[in-house]
Amino acid sequence: MNRGQCTYMMASKRNGTLYVGVTSNLIQRIHQHRSGDVSGFTAQYDVKHLIWFEQHATMEAAILREKQIKKWNRAWKLELIEKDNYDWDDLAVGLGFEALY
Repeated sequence: MNRGQCTYMMASKRNGTLYVGVTSNLIQRIHQHRSGDVSGFTAQYDVKHLIWFEQHATMEAAILREKQIKKWNRAWKLELIEKDNYDWDDLAVGLGFEALY
């Protein structure tokens, strides 16, 4: 199960640093974020918790959604997260990853 084309948000902790991304393989991408395989923003700010994602029929739709969300102010992003994940649970656990502490 690779979860197809997704737009997703990761966080360092509740109300912490946010990262908005897009991928064609969510499971692989979560692994990359958690293992630190990719240097850059998420590694620098320890952004490893999957807090929101949505699947799309096409990669083009996922990219458009990512661009839209990146333009939003922080309050709108928090509202989107908390609409379905009020407690900021790490959704990666439900996808087979171990809980981070």
